Amino acid sequence: MGLVMSFTRVTPEELERAVADPVWAGKLMDFLGALDSPDQPDGYLDKSWDGLQYLLDKAGVSVGLQEDGIPINEDNTFAGWRADAVKRASELLKATPFEDLAGYFDPTEMTEREVYPSFWDADDLEYLRGSYETLVEFFKVTAASKSGAIRSFG
Repeated sequence: MGLVMSFTRVTPEELERAVADPVWAGKLMDFLGALDSPDQPDGYLDKSWDGLQYLLDKAGVSVGLQEDGIPINEDNTFAGWRADAVKRASELLKATPFEDLAGYFDPTEMTEREVYPSFWDADDLEYLRGSYETLVEFFKVTAASKSGAIRSFG
């Protein structure tokens, strides 16, 4: 399967409880993952997370998909993003059209640097575009509702 990343919108209260109780956080994420709710914005990035991070870093956009957030558990499977962090990320992402990031797409360099999943070709730009659109929309909707988020990684 490989390493995938996703973001899930949570209430500020759910986030605080998740940070305080990592076991409960896992149960919450299982519960929310099992729901098929049209109210829950899609934050699934699949394996594009490192490619997106590469583009964001190259463009100087200070959103750390893996590094930002509050660690919830020791293995960094979950990290919490409070509403203020979600809002900040939303503003930065909205201000950065994908076309600005696309200019940094270099499949050869990304492969040489072993940007996960470690092999890139020219066709992957559209994969990254779709994932970026998902990411921007997730943060926009989540920020508008003044919610927090939990980043799942693994």
